[in-house]
Amino acid sequence: MRFKLTIEYDGTPFSGWQRQSERMSVQQALEEAIERFSGEAVTTQAAGRTDAGVHALGQVAHFDLSKDWDPFRVREALNYHLRPQPVAIVECEAVSEAFEARFSAKARHYEYRILNRRAPPAIERNQVWHVPMPLEAERMDEAAQLILGLHDFTTFRSSECQAKSPMRTLDAFAVSGDSEVIAITASARSFLHHQVRSMVGSLKLVGEGKWSPADFRAALDAADRRRCGAMAPSSGLYLTGVDY
Repeated sequence: MRFKLTIEYDGTPFSGWQRQSERMSVQQALEEAIERFSGEAVTTQAAGRTDAGVHALGQVAHFDLSKDWDPFRVREALNYHLRPQPVAIVECEAVSEAFEARFSAKARHYEYRILNRRAPPAIERNQVWHVPMPLEAERMDEAAQLILGLHDFTTFRSSECQAKSPMRTLDAFAVSGDSEVIAITASARSFLHHQVRSMVGSLKLVGEGKWSPADFRAALDAADRRRCGAMAPSSGLYLTGVDY
């Protein structure tokens, strides 16, 4: 029986989604919880392998069990056994064996949050990127609109990215903000490693007035990692949802 999970987690204490040999990962925490309630050792597959410190409001994963468990009981048991880790199963449903959390996904949605004020965060210290100098959200949004569509995203791709091609279609990319909080949203079928954080880091230069929107587009067109601004930290990034 295959189960689909919608998962929320605070990525601060984890090495990321994927299992690591030295630090606890979200995948390890989840798989250990599954084994504790079901007695079965399983391997879970996620829609996106979030990096260390990256959060999720709508991560999706699937796994198989030999017994026909009730999805409600699975969700309740997992939430019990996941404590005290900052991971919660928001939804659990039975799906067909054809469903795959990663390969069945049609779109992934991310949000990056910037706290734009002089005072540092006290409560959201590991939940946002604190940028004390004023940023122009409208100017950043103008730049973001210039890179929508299909492009070679080499400039905004990690040097360690294992994707076969740097070509990606950016379906949505927008910046909005008020007096203190700037939210940057991005949607695509798939993203390159560190793509969102790299784009946000360069947008910050636009917001500061160091780059023009045209400079941002020129950096993309250069297809050169050296043209990317400093990458934004992981603390402000959230996987908000996955479409199927």
